[in-house]
Amino acid sequence: MILCVAEKPSVGRYIASVVGATRSHDGFMEGNGYCVSWTFGHLCALFDPHEYDPQWKGWHLSSLPMIPRRFAIKVSGDEGVHKQFNILKNLIAQATEVINCGDAGQEGELIQRWVYQKAGCKVPVKRLWVSSLTEDAIREAFAHLKDQSAYQHLYEAGLMRAIGDWLLGMNATRAYTLRYAEGQGRDRQILSIGRVQTPTLALVVKRQEEIEHFRPRTYWELKTKYRDTLFSAQLPAEEDDYAIKTAEDGQQWLNKITGKPFVITSVEKKKGKESAPRLFDLTSLQVACNKKYGFSAERTLQLIQSLYEKRLTTYPRVDTTYLSDDLYPKIPATLQGIKDFYPQATPLLTLKADGKNTKGSLPKSKKVFDNKKVTDHHAIIPTGQRPDRMDADEKKVYDLVALHFIANFYPDCEVSQTVVLGAVEDVTFKVTGKEILSAGWRVVFPKETDESSDNKKEESEKVLPTFVKGESGEHTPQLIERTTTPPKYYTEATLLRAMETAGKTVDNEDLRDALKENGIGRPSTRAAIIEKLFQRNYIVRERKSIRATETGIRLIHTIISPLLKSAELTGRWEKKLREIERGEFEAAEFLNELKQMTGDVVMEVKTNKAGMLCPVCHKGVIIRGKTRYGCSRWKEGCSYAEPF
Repeated sequence: MILCVAEKPSVGRYIASVVGATRSHDGFMEGNGYCVSWTFGHLCALFDPHEYDPQWKGWHLSSLPMIPRRFAIKVSGDEGVHKQFNILKNLIAQATEVINCGDAGQEGELIQRWVYQKAGCKVPVKRLWVSSLTEDAIREAFAHLKDQSAYQHLYEAGLMRAIGDWLLGMNATRAYTLRYAEGQGRDRQILSIGRVQTPTLALVVKRQEEIEHFRPRTYWELKTKYRDTLFSAQLPAEEDDYAIKTAEDGQQWLNKITGKPFVITSVEKKKGKESAPRLFDLTSLQVACNKKYGFSAERTLQLIQSLYEKRLTTYPRVDTTYLSDDLYPKIPATLQGIKDFYPQATPLLTLKADGKNTKGSLPKSKKVFDNKKVTDHHAIIPTGQRPDRMDADEKKVYDLVALHFIANFYPDCEVSQTVVLGAVEDVTFKVTGKEILSAGWRVVFPKETDESSDNKKEESEKVLPTFVKGESGEHTPQLIERTTTPPKYYTEATLLRAMETAGKTVDNEDLRDALKENGIGRPSTRAAIIEKLFQRNYIVRERKSIRATETGIRLIHTIISPLLKSAELTGRWEKKLREIERGEFEAAEFLNELKQMTGDVVMEVKTNKAGMLCPVCHKGVIIRGKTRYGCSRWKEGCSYAEPF
């Protein structure tokens, strides 16, 4: 008997229908020489501290760091979880071969491997790797099964991630709680610290403090209106500074150009092309849904996961916006499947998928198809199944995925970029404008939801009148007073981007790709991390903005280790996990680094002066400020509060 183990019951039943396992039993399906069963998420987990050593049950600084000699796993969960594990254990004992049909990613690999290990699996294990749950995709995947050894590095990366989270989370949480938390015994507040959670919170706190400490500056801009077009003066300015810092200086510039003719000195037109918006990876889809519909990252993940399980879209937990070359011949069939719902697909059906990029050919661009940019899975796209089994929110997400997919096979949008320079005396003025010559892919998107511009008509995209070099005439000078504005609070969309790029603000897609390697968390876990911060009352929503609570701010101020709250340092750790997955870094070496980091974090807490009872109020504890120490109860009126 061949045993197939899926990630959840719904997926197991799809697979059972494909392999012919039609007889239903408690916890599995059977038939045609197959049994198909399933897990319920994380059936197994690492031991709790006291299960390694009874002395670790109590929380004592003297028992830290807790570093087990060998990590062990257990069946974790309620009675239903244990029942399903025992069903799997019995089936594994009877099987001649096991096929791992788990979620095709790092976490899915770890979940399945732990179950097989705990169940004492002795038979060969193969791996089913699918990017969609359509019948054709599943049959094709069964025809290309691989031995599980081909995914050993994937498992090792998942294992190191789990061990790293255990080591740092367990030890840092206990160390900081014991040393710095208010209250005693059961009333003591738990200071929850996590490898990804804490640097994410630090990003929010840092941005909030930048906003609170922001001091607005006034500056002036010199402009002039000529032929109903507003030109901006190009005045010399120091980097990160403004050319006109006082009203008096501005008036001098204004006087200099008033009453003198405006002359057009240069007119340059450059024709260019704009590519369609990229296909979606999970993070970019979560960003788009948060901006457009206000969906939380977690909600978007639930919706796209549901669409995947309904076989309408491909595997969602991906971090690439590219497709592999082998998908190109399948594009016409996918377009055919959705044309009744998206008439924008119809014009593409006359094109041949021959890859020649000539007239009559379906475009095959490197911006869409690139094997080097695809590892485990490709970008999120429709499967080609009729999209007629969706609720209203699922339809919104599917629309985005489908329209982006269709747009990438339309011609580029052709534009004319115009730069006009003018002068009054020796003062140069400039205006830029853009004219759409051929809409191309833009016709795919409804105008009110044009994906290219977020519904904002930028000044650089204005269509300008026709100017001729050498023409001149009267103009109306203006001196406009401006005030600098603080950075914006994070939204879920911008926080996801910040996690992806380790805190760096990036608009350029190519640069974003380069920084993904050092992002914190994985696409599949970032939404859960943000939700965990909400649940622990470290952050709150205020409309679309994310704000840090007093609890969250105090926690970040308390943490003395840069490793725990630096997105950049955590990003380097994530990079090593990706290298383990690719077989470029040894898991054993990474584990040694983890143990060293854990020991350093604990030692830093143990030797730090902070954490003692406040000598003034005798209620709070001493925590570290930016330069000195102070009482954690400074907001409650404790006078020992100078650093804050």
